[in-house]
Amino acid sequence: MILLLSLTGCGVYNFTGGNVGTAETFTVNYFQNYASQSPGSTFDPGLDREYTLSLQDLILNQTSLDLVSSNGDLLYEGEIVEYRVSPMSATAQQTAAQNRLSISVNVRFFNKTKEGAEFEKRFSFFYDYPAASQLATVRDEAHQVIFERINQDIFNESLADW
Repeated sequence: MILLLSLTGCGVYNFTGGNVGTAETFTVNYFQNYASQSPGSTFDPGLDREYTLSLQDLILNQTSLDLVSSNGDLLYEGEIVEYRVSPMSATAQQTAAQNRLSISVNVRFFNKTKEGAEFEKRFSFFYDYPAASQLATVRDEAHQVIFERINQDIFNESLADW
């Protein structure tokens, strides 16, 4: 009985640590891909849709919130501002031994249920891969690793009120 009461008494927390407060819904607006506007960045078609869906999935899986197309209690919006491949280490022949894919996302978060919880922040992460490999061969794995880390950082910043 005590266990049951203690679990129901913590209703705003879930087992992943997210504090949704009184929020019941969330909206993730489409993240536009503006990476090509950053010097040295390239444009990856479909990245915007792929990223937006990955953020929606993470929040759905780690909270009890419902996804709505507009007017959610929590709103995530922003843009992809960097998509860059750069050499990380060199061989004795002065060629790249390893490349790094870096992705940066600018995020604006709004919480209708909790005043002062809003923020605008840039989140970044990377994936290193052998220079002998083409990006196309590691792209899916790289995006999964990078999105997972960036999205978890966004989740922690917006909902992990510990």
